[in-house]
Amino acid sequence: MKKAAGKYSDIIDLPHHTSKKHPRMSMEARAAQFAPFAALTGYGEAIQRAEEAFAGYVSDTELRYEDIEE
Repeated sequence: MKKAAGKYSDIIDLPHHTSKKHPRMSMEARAAQFAPFAALTGYGEAIQRAEEAFAGYVSDTELRYEDIEE
């Protein structure tokens, strides 16, 4: 390997550490740590229900705006 100069030159060419106590994690298990998750379980369904409940609702502000346009 090419010798590196600088503040890490004493350790840059050392072999990668492998734990004797803990086995290597599989790629699947490692990827699962970074997979998206639902922080608020059920939040999406609650929003969907609220959207459906208010789908036909027209606010007073919208009614007043329509009156001004006419």
